[in-house]
Amino acid sequence: MSSSFSGDETAPFFGFLGAAAALVFSCMGAAYGTAKSGVGVASMGVMRPELVMKSIVPVVMAGVLGIYGLIIAVIISTGINPKAKSYYLFDGYAHLSSGLACGLAGLSAGMAIGIVGDAGVRANAQQPKLFVGMILILIFAEALALYGLIVVGSSKFIFDHLEYGCFSAFIWWLLCTCCRIKKGFLADDKACESFHLSTAVLCRLGLCVCDPIH
Repeated sequence: MSSSFSGDETAPFFGFLGAAAALVFSCMGAAYGTAKSGVGVASMGVMRPELVMKSIVPVVMAGVLGIYGLIIAVIISTGINPKAKSYYLFDGYAHLSSGLACGLAGLSAGMAIGIVGDAGVRANAQQPKLFVGMILILIFAEALALYGLIVVGSSKFIFDHLEYGCFSAFIWWLLCTCCRIKKGFLADDKACESFHLSTAVLCRLGLCVCDPIH
């Protein structure tokens, strides 16, 4: 090991393990959710092909889970540079726990989205009034991964690698984008109002958690 190495020599192992865990587990959840809900969409599309594009929502929401893991994995891996900055076991353990929190949250969310998406699109083909309920369930299933992302991003350790307010701004943009596309999936006014209310609650939760961190 070079003499310019600063910190514990074994610490980067745990840090990179955290980066791998964040990406791998999140992508596992995304893959399961996409495959499970995709099977339901394909089965439903045989009888009701006009509903395929409308029922693609669970597939999109499952795919987003991989992006959460990618964000945290990049933040962690770029923060590991023992030759430029001391990197101790505390740093490695913090990165490991952050990666596991984000990855396992994404895995659980992907399983929920896959199961709900599979059953939901099949049921929606027979009873269109179930669509709003399915979307709301998927939103709160997606929120499980968002909770892991918020906890990791709002931690002081991860926030050292981001400009202040960057992470909360990302959460705000992500959820407000969901609000803007609601009219594309929800036709009646009551459905739009319910969708907007539930998403606004998640927006406020993300901002309240992230903004006080300096």
